[in-house]
Amino acid sequence: MSVLIGILITFLVVILILWLVQRLPVEGRIKQIIQIIVIIIGIIALLKYLAVF
Repeated sequence: MSVLIGILITFLVVILILWLVQRLPVEGRIKQIIQIIVIIIGIIALLKYLAVF
């Protein structure tokens, strides 16, 4: 059950960070790079919860 909660929290944090990045007053290209980095970090975190790493 704790794995499920960890996955849910990670997913919600990634969504929140992506929303906050959209609100930043920076250029579109920089936003896109930040979004890709956040998504990659989120995927790695989710894979750790699933015991892949």
